[in-house]
Amino acid sequence: MIVVDTNTIGYLYLASARSAQAEQALVKDPDWVAPLLWRSEFRNVLAHYIRRKLLALDEAERIADEAMGLMRGREHEVASSDVLRLVAGSKCSAYDCEFVALAQHLGVRLVTVDKEILDQFPEVAVSLEAFIAS
Repeated sequence: MIVVDTNTIGYLYLASARSAQAEQALVKDPDWVAPLLWRSEFRNVLAHYIRRKLLALDEAERIADEAMGLMRGREHEVASSDVLRLVAGSKCSAYDCEFVALAQHLGVRLVTVDKEILDQFPEVAVSLEAFIAS
């Protein structure tokens, strides 16, 4: 089991230079989990694609449905006290700290490409590239 951030989930569904890495990570460990927050962040990414006319609405809806299917039953609530404790001791946003808090709570790694998370929480965060190489 690994915690994945919204970007990692997005790379599976939105073509990018990191899409192949996300696919490799899913093959390596298909037990992906995330805080409930990932849904809103992912919808915001899709909104950006719709507004820039990179995706049609129906395509964005299909992608959202597929991603929700992948993560169904793998979403967790995170304690506010855990998130705020991490915020107080780091430079990361509360959004980012939700993923860190979940990884800490479950005792697993957080796979991310977020440089600030990787810098602030090296004991729990691992880069997507390093994860697939390990």
